[in-house]
Amino acid sequence: MSAESAVRAASIVAALLFILSLAGLSRHETAKAGNVFGMAGMAIALAAIIGLASRSIDGTGLALIALAMVVGAAIGIWRARRVEMTGMPELIAVLHSFVGLAAVLVGWNGYLSVEARAGEQTEVAGSLLGIHSAEVFIGVFIGAVTLTGSVVAFGKLSGRIRSNPLMLPGRTLLNIGALVAFVVLTVLFVVGPNLGLLIAVTVLALALGWHLVASIGGGDMPVVVSMLNSYSGWAAAASGFLLDSDLLIVTGALVGSSGAYLSYIMCRAMNRSFLSVIAGGFGNEGGTAPDRDYGDHREISPEDAAALLLDATSVVITPGYGMAVAQAQYPVAELTRKLRERGVTVRFGIHPVAGRLPGHMNVLLAEAKVPYDVVLEMDEINDDFPDTSVVLVIGANDTVNPAAIDDSGSPIAGMPVLHVWEAEHVIVFKRSMSTGYAGVQNPLFFRDNSSMLFGDAKERVEDILRAL
Repeated sequence: MSAESAVRAASIVAALLFILSLAGLSRHETAKAGNVFGMAGMAIALAAIIGLASRSIDGTGLALIALAMVVGAAIGIWRARRVEMTGMPELIAVLHSFVGLAAVLVGWNGYLSVEARAGEQTEVAGSLLGIHSAEVFIGVFIGAVTLTGSVVAFGKLSGRIRSNPLMLPGRTLLNIGALVAFVVLTVLFVVGPNLGLLIAVTVLALALGWHLVASIGGGDMPVVVSMLNSYSGWAAAASGFLLDSDLLIVTGALVGSSGAYLSYIMCRAMNRSFLSVIAGGFGNEGGTAPDRDYGDHREISPEDAAALLLDATSVVITPGYGMAVAQAQYPVAELTRKLRERGVTVRFGIHPVAGRLPGHMNVLLAEAKVPYDVVLEMDEINDDFPDTSVVLVIGANDTVNPAAIDDSGSPIAGMPVLHVWEAEHVIVFKRSMSTGYAGVQNPLFFRDNSSMLFGDAKERVEDILRAL
């Protein structure tokens, strides 16, 4: 078998493994196998590409490739071992930015290897040169948008940048104008490739990526993460065309399409269109003001909370990002086990955008060995709240906010939420009475059947366990 045939065969195997990986990651029970399939596919792909490259690269080149892989692997293992689950969303945003940067570098390298040497003999000439120029320009544009958009997302997720949306006058017109300018520049570059146009589109795309994500509020950040995942996939696919790599094209298309579909699912769960998310503005504090007088809240002690739980027949736990910050999933799992041993029905209600990453809460609960069959999605649990004795809201805020239904002027109006207030008792675990990530106050905290349990969620759950 020739080297080219071996690479094609390996590419097919790797592509199938990537498809199996996506299929595995769609379910809790098969997620671990999905990760294994993905790693195996990437190992095969790397081995095949390096084997093919070894025929045209000398020993020094291969040594540099090996050094880059060792350094990259070491950094990746170091970060993966150190990152907390709370830091996973911003880590993923950073990884997306690397994909965008790689696409930009590949595009620039393509220009320097072909268009910049137009007077010399190259492998790309004639009618193919225009196609190559379009690939270069589009790849650089998508990569640059992904790069700065991911950096801004990292800043917002990590708290380095305020989660409120940037409300520039005519922001939608600015975005449309940037896209029109990109189309015009692309035509000009295909007709007459030059360095000035490439620099112009790079700067334009960097600015557009920054503005797109800066204009999106904190409430939409889970959608932004999946959207950037899609961008990074299309950037990789664009790089695949430039590098003449079928596997990279297939892999990029898989990531891009799955990220786009996930963004669609998230938007549907929030009762919002994808275009409205891109337009930004969600999370603006201009609607329901945080200082609006909703009355007085009531506090509860861990001992009284334990007494309510012991008298309950049905308990629903709705976790949010605060549970991840406090790393309370382990005592929550222990609390679930003890209550179920006492005959109490315990289930979890997971909002599609709970936390700052799609599926974030599901991963935390699986990590703590919470049984899969008691972890339910919002649509599966919402009708059961009227028959629920106690709801424990642990670190959630915007996803349990009745203002989404009751207040048409709220920035989150129309967003589907967990109807926890319909239960007999609601206990809210929070550090303070501050607003949620979307910057919107929650009237739930002031309802007659709601009580606040202040402090670190992990410590408060442990206090309840001791009281039990």
